[in-house]
Amino acid sequence: MAYISEVNTSFSHDMDDEYEKLRRRMNPPRVVIDNEACKNATVIRVDSANKHGILLEVVQVLIDLNLIITKAYISSDGGWFMDVFNVTDQDGNKVTDEGILDYIRKSLGPDSCFTSCMRSVGVKPSMDHTAIELTGSDRPGLLSEVSAVLTHLKCNVVSAEVWTHNTRAAAVMHMTDEETGCAITNPERLSRIKELLFNVLKGSNKFSGAKTVVSHGITHTERRLHQMMFADRDYERADDDALDDKKRPNVNVVNWYDKDYSVVTIRSKDRPKLLFDTVCTLTDMQYVVFHANIDAEGPEAYQEYYIRHIDGSPVKSDAERERVIQCLEAAIERRISEGLKLELCTTDRVGLLSDVTRIFRENSLTVTRAEVTTKAGKAVNTFYVRDASGYPVDSKTIDSIRQAIGQTVLKVKSPEDLKPVSQESTTRFLFGGLFKSKSFVNFGLVRSYS
Repeated sequence: MAYISEVNTSFSHDMDDEYEKLRRRMNPPRVVIDNEACKNATVIRVDSANKHGILLEVVQVLIDLNLIITKAYISSDGGWFMDVFNVTDQDGNKVTDEGILDYIRKSLGPDSCFTSCMRSVGVKPSMDHTAIELTGSDRPGLLSEVSAVLTHLKCNVVSAEVWTHNTRAAAVMHMTDEETGCAITNPERLSRIKELLFNVLKGSNKFSGAKTVVSHGITHTERRLHQMMFADRDYERADDDALDDKKRPNVNVVNWYDKDYSVVTIRSKDRPKLLFDTVCTLTDMQYVVFHANIDAEGPEAYQEYYIRHIDGSPVKSDAERERVIQCLEAAIERRISEGLKLELCTTDRVGLLSDVTRIFRENSLTVTRAEVTTKAGKAVNTFYVRDASGYPVDSKTIDSIRQAIGQTVLKVKSPEDLKPVSQESTTRFLFGGLFKSKSFVNFGLVRSYS
């Protein structure tokens, strides 16, 4: 009987695939790109057979090209899906690069595969690197400790993205073997890496919910970070959370009973990738967007979604409504960059991330978000840092860090956020040597793992 069940399951799956291919041949996706219809934006229209998750896939293609979505209209009632996007480049100009326009047509048009699978744009399965996913409680110096362990284990971090939100931290890191420059495949070595990183993430808290996962497959970094933090329940706030309500995005959910929809409205400060963050969360929470209006032409973005759960029902209870609000607030806040923005550009080398984050830790700075990239032997890393005690970063501390790393290597991207030097900060700078002397002890602790 088990054999028959397996055959039937396989047959059903194959039939579903064939039906999907037939429907696609009869109703191929259509992409129209118009640079004349709007004065200050490129208009992109996508028509396709409808499927759960298709909106996220289309938005992901545009966002991965670093395009800014200023307006959007979405309609997907019935079996057909239609999107209209107004987009610009990073400088606010129309998109005229034929290479980019051709990529959009190929990625979303008849020859694409975007309706058949939740794929990752721009990321190909490869044995060039090993991906490791980390989640745990956030604390000052955590990225420094993680990168120090990887350096000690002869792993080179070639790219990484780190998010922190509501006392939680998540990271997706791509690493290679220091000696070969290729992916790490030895099961015993991978098990050792996971064990030591788990110990770092867990720290002294046995109930921190630390987790490490190693993968060689496809991963869309930002989508995975949303999924990881959602699974880690970073949207749950303590009752005594003192965050000013005025700083939170304005999220509201009401039911439109005549049409059996729930209407979600969001007002927040606009920023790149905001639409991706909200659509990603609605999709992963198993909600279907039937209609949507997006307006992000001013400093404030307005988003309106008409949704139902994947089972066809609107939001059923006050508890579900509150959860939707909390999860969308968290999705928006995760990417909000708290702290001073620092950009490092230099020749890449093994241990670079470990050395830089150690210097941050020695100067009492904590990393709230980080993006690490390497290309053609160059490392371009962006860090958002703040004082570990919660105070604004003072200019004397940054001067000390730039002297240690290199004045031309590390640049302050938002100098207006620096706090002038005070007597207190000067005193702390004088004791900077104490932190430096302790760093050798801390690094010794890392080495004692082996």
